[in-house]
Amino acid sequence: METAEERRIRRYFEISVWVKGIISLGEMLAGLVVYVIPAALLTGWIVSAAHDELIEEPGDFIATHSLQFAHQFDVASATIIAAYLFTRGLIKLALIAALLKGWLWAYPAFLVVLGLFILYQTYEIVMGHSALIILITMFDLIVVYFIWREWLVVRTHLDKI
Repeated sequence: METAEERRIRRYFEISVWVKGIISLGEMLAGLVVYVIPAALLTGWIVSAAHDELIEEPGDFIATHSLQFAHQFDVASATIIAAYLFTRGLIKLALIAALLKGWLWAYPAFLVVLGLFILYQTYEIVMGHSALIILITMFDLIVVYFIWREWLVVRTHLDKI
């Protein structure tokens, strides 16, 4: 018999995993877009948008950093970014599907994978202070918590069988 707390944990687990799945699909799509659209076109869009913003508001944080990114962006970095985003999204999506099917191995596997991504993201935060990566990491920590709690509930019920 499932308790009210277990149902609440299950609901938050499912919500966080579904949101993570949507984000993972977005990462895969972004990876494909970066791969398909020529690097020169992407950097042209970024430079144009940043330039217009800097004319309106000199010193704009996002525009300044976007411009710096565009100047460092080339075909090789586009390929690496595309591959990283696509594979990151694909790995997480496969694990999310396994979690939602209730496959027990997926709980620890997803915790390990998210843990590795969190470690990398922490490195990126220390090196670049990206607000977006900070938010993604905070959300990943929430997802890890709910996966862990749901795994404990599932294991408890299996032990009772």
